[in-house]
Amino acid sequence: MANYTNFTVETDSDGIALVTWDMPDKSMNVFTEEVMDELEQIVDQVTADEAVKGVVFTSGKETFSGGADLTMLQKMLALYEQKKATNEQEAIQFLFDNAGRMTWLFRKIETSGKPWVSAINGTCMGGAFELSLACHGRVAADSDKVKMALPEVKVGIFPGAGGTQRVMRLTDPQSGLQMLTSGQNLTPKKAKSMGLIHEIAAPDQLIEAAKAMIRNGLKPVQPWDEKGFKLPGGPVYSAAGANLWPPAIAILRRETYGNYPGAAAILKAAYEGLLVPFDTGLRIEQRYFTQILRSTEARMMIRSLFVSLQELNKGARRPQGIPETKFTKIGVLGAGFMGAGIAFVTAKAGIPVVLLDREIAFAEKGKAHSAGLMDAAIKKGRATAEEKEQLLSLITPTVDYKDLEGCDLVIEAVFEDSEVKKGATEQTEAVIAESAIFASNTSTIPITSLAKNSSRPANFIGIHFFSPVDKMMLVEIILGEKTGEKAIATAIDYVRAIKKTPIVVNDTRGFYVNRCVLRYMAEAFQMVIEGVPPAMIENAARMAGMPVGPLALTDETAIDLAQKIMKQTIRDLGEGAVDPEQFKLINTMVDTHGRLGRKNGKGFYEYPEKPAKKYLWPDLKTLYPQQDADKIDVEELKQRFLVTIALEAARVMEEGIVTDPREADVGSILAFGFAPYTGGTLSYIDGMGVKKFVELAARLEGKYGAQFKAPQLLHDMAAKGETFYERFNPYPNADKAA
Repeated sequence: MANYTNFTVETDSDGIALVTWDMPDKSMNVFTEEVMDELEQIVDQVTADEAVKGVVFTSGKETFSGGADLTMLQKMLALYEQKKATNEQEAIQFLFDNAGRMTWLFRKIETSGKPWVSAINGTCMGGAFELSLACHGRVAADSDKVKMALPEVKVGIFPGAGGTQRVMRLTDPQSGLQMLTSGQNLTPKKAKSMGLIHEIAAPDQLIEAAKAMIRNGLKPVQPWDEKGFKLPGGPVYSAAGANLWPPAIAILRRETYGNYPGAAAILKAAYEGLLVPFDTGLRIEQRYFTQILRSTEARMMIRSLFVSLQELNKGARRPQGIPETKFTKIGVLGAGFMGAGIAFVTAKAGIPVVLLDREIAFAEKGKAHSAGLMDAAIKKGRATAEEKEQLLSLITPTVDYKDLEGCDLVIEAVFEDSEVKKGATEQTEAVIAESAIFASNTSTIPITSLAKNSSRPANFIGIHFFSPVDKMMLVEIILGEKTGEKAIATAIDYVRAIKKTPIVVNDTRGFYVNRCVLRYMAEAFQMVIEGVPPAMIENAARMAGMPVGPLALTDETAIDLAQKIMKQTIRDLGEGAVDPEQFKLINTMVDTHGRLGRKNGKGFYEYPEKPAKKYLWPDLKTLYPQQDADKIDVEELKQRFLVTIALEAARVMEEGIVTDPREADVGSILAFGFAPYTGGTLSYIDGMGVKKFVELAARLEGKYGAQFKAPQLLHDMAAKGETFYERFNPYPNADKAA
């Protein structure tokens, strides 16, 4: 056998070739062009070699594979764009041929005439699971580390290497569609119950179990290549089919509002593919895959939710040349909801935590929050009693600042009051080392002003978490005027250690995320005042792609908090800084009606006893004369929400608060769910085209007011035909190298 860079091939005395995938210098195997070239050579060799009776395919790493390297798709799309400039038809043919590379390679495996068995030893995602489905036998290790999924829909595409065709021919159609359109993870047990794998084996017996399948006479023919094959759910045109497909289309519409072409393509490829022979089904899938690759949604989602997200998670914004911090002890000041959450995620990362509050009962209550979260995880089978005890043993509740001695990092999460924070800073700095970093979790007070309380402002930084801390994946790292590079590096190291995504933001009121969220809420308040029916406001926001309606979101964060922010803004910036009609609406809700939001069971919504669901407060529509819903343009409502948020993101870039477009995009999706199909706030503008966006904003400004006034930056970019990723290029060194 030839030598390969990414694979080893060993044939045993029974004639079974063990193909082990182990890419050098990679923590995880992924499909690249080189990998596919080598795999094709292996397929040809084992097929031609009469001594080889069958093949077991496995991974030499802890994980099996993460699937295709999507940067390969990005390069392919860039080549397509170049070719399209000269000959669009040739460009589409190029994309079609490349989109089918994995499809026909995997088809070659299953029609090779020799049995292949996939031995799945760890995480097996996307194209790797599609390869496994093309094998005649599939065995998974009996381990919590083994997860199988086809998650492509989450980055704007869909399983385009035979996934839609094989899954739908192996399992019942309802389960198949659910798996394909949600990208859900499957345990070995679940995958076996669906018929997607054949066996589960002890991890140390995995290869032997796979070889045994071949020795026991595994047929080198897939079920759909056998004469007389019948679909698991019966024919598409049948009573069962009539009960499945129309509701499936309706459910997808309900869940996605038609915003995700990739999800719709799954239904089309599956439905049409099941009406024809298998090879024709693969070609149908290939056509839809080519179509989806050309969509703006796929381009933007791949960039933000795969490439940029990975780069930020790997520390793209970390200053270079500073040794990585290995945390031995971290302090958290304030054991309220935020502080307790920060202590939990820190302990979950295996780092000892000192949780300090002014009374030991408060500190103990903060630790109990972690116990509650672990109990809930145990109940769902996601944790064990031993893991709970281990985590709790890492949290030390205290009232004594001396216990902070030896901390590498202290995070302050006390009450949002400058004086309280001043005292906490001074008492902490009296006991921690000169080199230790002090971070504030403030959401409203500028870091530069808080750093004035510090005797070492270079070591003072903001680490802003979102609530609830255990669920929200984004953390804003806020730089004060004097914050040093070591503090930035340490903060990024900490956020990576707790497996969250860091974005670096310069100091300003509301930082980045809150400025955008406040615009979203303000537009909803404006619509209430205009007499847009409240249900229409909430529905239009969700139709635009937002996960939570703005009125529901205001209830969650508390209406009286919105009132406090408005009052503080007026005190700091004058009365012109807050819309008087919106201020009046919020004052009416809080002061006249005592409606504070979810926390007191009444806000824009009513919150009846469970299991009853919340519903919009019926009297909300009596506060202002109502417009006729039939005469309101829903598309325009959707645009108002997305445009007002995107404009604020553009202002933040213009002011230099955020300097990297990756952070603006990823941050907007992870923090408040900004329409993920757009790729984020700036990708929404880039995807539409800056010139077109500026024209849309001007139209909305003329009808609805100055909140839609485009900043000068956008006018400049429109005139030059620039995008955000060109104007604020996050890869300047790559360009120089090229």
